[in-house]
Formats: sequence, structure tokens, C-alpha cells
Amino acid sequence: MLRSLNTAATGMAAQQENMDVIANNIANSQTAGFKKSRAEFEDLLYDTKREPGSVAGANSYSPNGVQVGLGTRTASVQKNFDVGSAITTKNPLDLQIEGPGFFQILTPDGQTAYTRDGSFKKDAQGRVVDKNGNFLVPEVTIPPDASGVEFRSNGEVVVYQGPNADPSTIAQLDIVNFVNPAGLKSLGKNLFGQTPASGQAITNRPGLNGVGYIAQGQIEASNVNIVDEMVDMIKAQRAFETNSKVIQTSDQMLQSINSMR
Repeated sequence: MLRSLNTAATGMAAQQENMDVIANNIANSQTAGFKKSRAEFEDLLYDTKREPGSVAGANSYSPNGVQVGLGTRTASVQKNFDVGSAITTKNPLDLQIEGPGFFQILTPDGQTAYTRDGSFKKDAQGRVVDKNGNFLVPEVTIPPDASGVEFRSNGEVVVYQGPNADPSTIAQLDIVNFVNPAGLKSLGKNLFGQTPASGQAITNRPGLNGVGYIAQGQIEASNVNIVDEMVDMIKAQRAFETNSKVIQTSDQMLQSINSMR
């Protein structure tokens, strides 16, 4: 009887973690470039009272055995890297990757991080930075006398410095991708970090070798679907309530046993 109490408790803990994942998805439904997550579960060890296929009698074997499960736990939290919808801003420094891939960002500790959030700005020196002032890699510096800047679909960065001057290329943006993007580590601030599970970053020109093109004047919205998250939240709540009901029922059965004379 005590086993059912502990088993149901693992179910409640797993659904609480599931709700934490769903809550984070909903909280970031308006975060540019955010990728939703999904909690995945696995069963725990089994108390094997009789091995499947063990001898049950003369010339007979147990077809199924007797195994009682001990509950569940969260095995992983899977990132979904489906491309979000495009939001048109007409801001020349807003960029979207139309397809797979990541922008490269230089963090304050000198490491390279990766993002799908293309909401870029200019700092006081004209360098292109993200919301937190981290530099875009490779570094792009827009001249102070530039009358316009164009990020072409192939990654070329072109500036216009006068009504009659020819456009000049000042940088070439590359897009990186990974063998297993789901293995990237979420660092917060819309950034991801490389891990052994993700593999090494593979650098490509936009539009080549399976990576996306760059689109200027728009950003990628979160790929969270609020309706789906609400349905998942209801399912998690019902599973949590059912597990709590198992604990109440087990407690009542124990009470009945203890009250016997």
C-alpha cells in the first residue's frame, strides 16, 4: 500500500515539472525567436516478483511474469525548433532567418552564443548589437554618414552613403547550424550555447547547405501556440489531480486496515 503512495507522488512531481515547462512556454508566447519546449517522461524501475518466462510448473512457463512499476520521472525537456511566423516591422536592423540556422552573438565573457532573435540595434559607435549590447558576429559597423543599410538575403551587408554614391559592401553575415539543435543549452536572454549533444557549429552562407535566407525588416515570432498550451495545461492538471486522488484513496485504504479489530 505504501508503494502506491510513493508511486502517485512521483506522478504529481512529474506533472508539476510539466506545468513548469508549459508555464514557461506561455510566458514567452510574445518573445521574439523563442522556441517552445515539451516535457518527456519515462517509467522508473520495476519491482519484479516473477520474471517473465520463468518456470511456473512442470513444463510450463509464466507468459508475462509479475512486475509492479514504481512511478515516473521527467526524462528530458525537448526543444521544438519549428520556425515561428514572421512579424513585419520595416526596421532595417530587424532580421529573420527564413529557415534553419542561428545568428552568432559575442557574449561579454568572449564566448560565442547563438540566437534566432534578430531584433538588432546600433550602439554609440554604429556597431550592430542585440538587445543586451552583445555584438553580432562577424562585427558589423555602420558608418555615421550612411543614408541606408541593406541586409541582403545571401548575408551581404551593403550601405548607401549618398544619393549618387555606389553602394558598398561592409560585411558578410554567415548563418550557423547544428547536427542536433535540440541539444543546445538555453542560456536565457534569447541565447543558446553549444554542447556536446548539439555538435559543433557548422557555418554556411545564408541559403546554402540547408540553412535559411536572411530577410530584412521583419523578425521571427515565438512558435508557441497558446491554444495547444492551454490544452496541455488542462491535461497536466487532470493528471495531477488523478495522482492526488490515488494518494487519498491509498490513505483511506490504510485507514481502513488500521481500524480493523
